Amino acid sequence: MAGWDEVAQAVVVGDGAARFDELRVRLLGWRFHERAGLRVRDRPPRVLPGATARLRVPWLPWVEAPVRVWSVIDEPGRAGFTCTTLPGHPVEGVEELFLDLADSGQVTFTVRSRARPALWWTRALPWATRAVQRIIVRRYLSAAAARV
Repeated sequence: MAGWDEVAQAVVVGDGAARFDELRVRLLGWRFHERAGLRVRDRPPRVLPGATARLRVPWLPWVEAPVRVWSVIDEPGRAGFTCTTLPGHPVEGVEELFLDLADSGQVTFTVRSRARPALWWTRALPWATRAVQRIIVRRYLSAAAARV
């Protein structure tokens, strides 16, 4: 769709049910966002459908990015959630973060992001908006792969 930038990436983050459970707790507790370098404010301790949060990027401290959790999946072998942006967010879009535990025991983390500039300054700098989107996705992937 014109004007929308889409990113979809996945990474294998480990093996086994114990690793899946560890990552599930971290993902659904906003820790992937925090380990990606985002400050997560005004949010419940666990991701819940309908919950809102305000995200801040440390290198853009004046920017506040409000989001709403659209849906949550927390079942054996699959966990994650989908967020949509709220008015005032630099972009309009949706972001999905999911963990999957395959029958083989392999744990995969997938991020899908679809966004377009929403504010005057992000529309004026669409290349920078795309760059920040890709940086955040890479940071989510690194957060998932990290051993804590």
